[in-house]
Amino acid sequence: MTENCLINGSEVLKKMAERNCQFALDIGTRSDDLQIRQSCLEKSISQIQNTNVADKVRNFIYFSAGIWPAVEDIHDRFNRLKILEGCIKKASENSDQDTLHRKIIAIGECGLDHHWNPSGEDGRCENDFDEKTYKGEKELFELQLELAKKMKLPIIVHSRDAFEDTLDCIKNIGYDNGIIHCYSYGLNEAKAFIDRGWYISFSGSITYTKKSKMEEMLELLRYVPEDRILCETDSPYLAPVPYRGQKNTPCLVEEVYKFAANARGTTAEKLSELVDVNVRKLFGI
Repeated sequence: MTENCLINGSEVLKKMAERNCQFALDIGTRSDDLQIRQSCLEKSISQIQNTNVADKVRNFIYFSAGIWPAVEDIHDRFNRLKILEGCIKKASENSDQDTLHRKIIAIGECGLDHHWNPSGEDGRCENDFDEKTYKGEKELFELQLELAKKMKLPIIVHSRDAFEDTLDCIKNIGYDNGIIHCYSYGLNEAKAFIDRGWYISFSGSITYTKKSKMEEMLELLRYVPEDRILCETDSPYLAPVPYRGQKNTPCLVEEVYKFAANARGTTAEKLSELVDVNVRKLFGI
């Protein structure tokens, strides 16, 4: 899976096609970014001169739409949700079997983030989270859980340093259909999500686990059932070893597969086939 517009455009898309990619998901983070992302992707595809390759790319790229819990979106959550629903509706009304717009297959990413890193990419600061913002963040997440439930779509959940609150929101809405994206918790938390029917998706971060935590990570990777495991890039972030510190691309997901497969005592190819089956089941494609 990828986040926002596919970076590096047509060259990355061609490489994905050459590697026989079966599925890639361009994930939304803002209420109004769906049409922008679709347009960006179409422009990249239009630069691919080989029409067979271009068609192949169109057949494996899908979209989600959701609202990441930025402070400004939390405070304007009801309006932002209306915008999100409007964008999804507009895309559906303008779609047919030959367009990218028909491939809106999930709500998200959305959820809770309590990792405080003011100097980081998202500028997350604990001081921004007074009681009103904290409750509003949970409500924004629950509104999107309700939307996914209404639309009968799976949901892509962002949860960072917020396990208990995430689980509480899910229980409040009673909707267990989707992915715990870019998983960052331990084995017990994974059991709680999996017991409710959630998929667990691992990103490049698993490849640079601290030595003191490595055995726990390997145990976690071995524990997740075959029918609940997914792999992703979360590009342009979290580039896996040996590319850590560089801009991530969907092509680097191979390193995630290699690491996870080795932990599970299988091959990257077999794990990829397993994940493809899980993707088709989850998203109904």
